[in-house]
Amino acid sequence: MRILFITSSRIGDAVISCGILERLRLDYPAARFTIACGTVAEGVFTRFPALERLIVFEKERFDLHWLKLWGKTAPHLWDLVVDVRGSGISLFLATRRRKILRGGRRPGRRYVQLADAFGFTPAPLPVAWTGPEDDAKAAELLGGAPLIAPLIALGPTANWDGKIWPPARFVELYHALAANIPGARPAIFGGPGEAEARRAAPVLAALPDAINLVGNLSLPEAAACLRGAKIFIGNDSGLMHLAAAAGTPTLGLFGRSKASEYAPAGLRTAIATAPGPEGDAPMAGLNIDAVLEAACSLLDIKVTT
Repeated sequence: MRILFITSSRIGDAVISCGILERLRLDYPAARFTIACGTVAEGVFTRFPALERLIVFEKERFDLHWLKLWGKTAPHLWDLVVDVRGSGISLFLATRRRKILRGGRRPGRRYVQLADAFGFTPAPLPVAWTGPEDDAKAAELLGGAPLIAPLIALGPTANWDGKIWPPARFVELYHALAANIPGARPAIFGGPGEAEARRAAPVLAALPDAINLVGNLSLPEAAACLRGAKIFIGNDSGLMHLAAAAGTPTLGLFGRSKASEYAPAGLRTAIATAPGPEGDAPMAGLNIDAVLEAACSLLDIKVTT
C-alpha cells in the first residue's frame, strides 16, 4: 500500500499533523509513505518509521510549487492521498481514495480538526520521531545519560517579535522556577538563522551557565534533547509544538496568537495567556507570577518565592 501525505511548510503545523500520520501508520502497518512538506519542516519527518520518500518544496510565486509537486507525484497510482494543506492537488492524482482537509484558519484545536476529518476519536496527539543517533547527540550535549542536572528548557524565540515574551522575564522566571527545582540548569532552544540567534541572545547572556542549543540542532536532535528536559517553557512556536510532541511537560505562552487553536498538544501541557482579546493581547501583559504558577502546577510542585 502506498500513501501520499501532503503537509505543512511550517514546523508547528507539520508537527501537529504527525498525530494523524502516526495513526495511519499504525492502521496500515504494511504501507509505505511519501511525505511532501516545506523545506523548514523536513526534519519533522526524516525519522518517520514508514517513510519511503520525502519530497521537500519551497513556496513559489503563483503557487508554482503545487504544479511541481503534482509533476513528482502524478506518475504513481496511490492507494490513499491525504492533503492536510487543503490544496486540492489530490483531485488531479490517480488514487483509490483521497482525503482533502479544508485549509485556512477556523475555531477549535487544529490537531482535533485533523482527527475529525478522519473520524479518529479520541484525536491522536502529535508525536516526534527520533533515532539512536539523535539520542546519542542529546546525551552528549546535555551532559550524559542519566542527566547530571534537571534541565529547565526555555524557548525565547518565535517567528515574529509580536509572539515573544520579553527576554528579561524568561530570565526572571528561570531563577524563580529553579528555586523550586534543586540543582536545576537552564537549556536555551532556538532555531537556525540570525533572527533566532538575536532573539535568544539576551537570555543566553543573562544565564551564562545555560546549555546553548540555539541554531545547532536538527529537528530530531532537538526532539531528543527536549525529552531530556524536566519542563519546556516557550513562546508559541514550532519548538513549543515539538516539545509537547516529544512528551516533555510543555508550557506555551500566548498573546498574539490563539491558544484555542494552537495550544501545545501532548500528555502534559499547559498555557499561560496574556490578558486581553485572544490573539491580540500584548505579550508584555503576561506577568511572571502567572507563568510561574502555571509551570509549578504543571510540574505539581509548590510555588515558593
